Amino acid sequence: MRRQEPPVTAVQQEARRRRWRRLPLTLLVLAVVAAGLLALAIGVPTVWRYSGESVRHYADPETHFRHGSIGSEVSGLPVRLWRVLPSLFPEVFDDRHYEVFGFLYAPGDEASRGDLPIGVGTREMRGVDVAWFNCALCHVGTVRESPDAPPRQISGMPSNNLDLYAFIGFLLEIADDPRLAPDSVLAAMDEQGQSLGWIERRVWRYAVLPRVREGLLETRAMLAPLLAEQPPWGPGRVDTFNPYKLLQFGMSAAALDEAERIGTSDFPAVFLQRPRQGMDLHWDGNNASLQERNLSAAIGAGVTEESVDHRGIERVADWLLDLEPPPSPYRPDPEGVAAGKPLYMRHCADCHGYQEGERYVFEGERLGQVVPNEQLGVDPARLDSYTETLQRYQLTLFEDDERYRFRHFRKTDGYANLPLDGLWLRAPYLHNGAVPTLYDLLLPPAERPQAFVRGLDVLDEEKGGFVAPDCTPGEPLEEGFCFDTSQPGNGRQGHAYGTELTAQERSDLLDYLLTF
Repeated sequence: MRRQEPPVTAVQQEARRRRWRRLPLTLLVLAVVAAGLLALAIGVPTVWRYSGESVRHYADPETHFRHGSIGSEVSGLPVRLWRVLPSLFPEVFDDRHYEVFGFLYAPGDEASRGDLPIGVGTREMRGVDVAWFNCALCHVGTVRESPDAPPRQISGMPSNNLDLYAFIGFLLEIADDPRLAPDSVLAAMDEQGQSLGWIERRVWRYAVLPRVREGLLETRAMLAPLLAEQPPWGPGRVDTFNPYKLLQFGMSAAALDEAERIGTSDFPAVFLQRPRQGMDLHWDGNNASLQERNLSAAIGAGVTEESVDHRGIERVADWLLDLEPPPSPYRPDPEGVAAGKPLYMRHCADCHGYQEGERYVFEGERLGQVVPNEQLGVDPARLDSYTETLQRYQLTLFEDDERYRFRHFRKTDGYANLPLDGLWLRAPYLHNGAVPTLYDLLLPPAERPQAFVRGLDVLDEEKGGFVAPDCTPGEPLEEGFCFDTSQPGNGRQGHAYGTELTAQERSDLLDYLLTF
């Protein structure tokens, strides 16, 4: 028997009509709530990911020195871009990746696998891993005792490999290259297997890559006019203060006096910093504070007042206080060493300290003091590049922070007498690297090589320094860079100490110097 539906009353019919009328509004409310929940589910993690920053910690101090962050990444490139540049510009990188510019890789690391070179630190900034320079970029080099020997990496020695001028020039040149457009870069990332999610891909397309390009174009507008006036630096050298003037303080290359526009000099060694406290630091001795010297160098590497990682810089500085250079591998004639030491003590020790067996003695009446260049007579370009105007600008840095603000920079009239610990690792010699070997340094300036190959790392067993054959400027080389001492800032003149000794005395003095 069929069940009878209860009769629908007028009240029930009205309630049903009201429910139907409210249904669109209810569905709209539900849709808004669902959309809000979806936006929260996507937006909160996205905002969380693309805000703030984090940095990797290295327990080992030398690993931190080589790979840790000092806060320069704000001036750098995204890690993903570092990894695809070699495939985007194969005519520049060939199969050597960043080694083509003289970058070094830690043992076990491989450029082809995406590992970054020594001297490049990383930091996650607003969800993007960014990489740029740290202290090790300029202060890790290689040595080989014979052409067939594997290169030995030494932390604290000057980088004798890195051609920073060529690398910076490459970045400025590609700033407007079509291959740096988002479509090209993202396709290269895909080909490498660098997977990007839907949201991340759009962040890169519309924010990250355009920002990179804008930054490169802005840097090119500031730096390119200066670099075009300078002779190429070559490996192991940098103009420290002129790019600093333009990038940090907004000066223009055109506004610089002609005498100050070339300040290229060698990367220095950074061994045993503790005994150097209170000495006149930098090549021209323009600051006697280790802390300010370190912070200034970090700014030169790309750190800003806002991005600086004081803890990271100070950790490196603490480690360098007692970092000793490895002992000299040379085994000169003992009789020559015995005869050469008194000559050195008479002619050189007051300015540079001396070697006692395997220990360097940081004692000398004029050690760490500036010698006027009127007396020294070396190339003046590096001295002239540091100006009183730059000094005034520097004294405004960190002016609201009593701990870090600069107080000690000064304009000098010469170059500082430096300790010579680890001398065997410091070739070429003089502040601008214009003399290839210790043997050549003891010759009268006119007899020193006029053009020689630098950028090699095989030790010269007889002359002290690295093998540096003569070369002809403008002619191609299979390896290295032809350094022309006739170019502005590259002069080989001056520092004539020891050049008036007899041939035998110079030979004995060289034997002693080879023990440093």
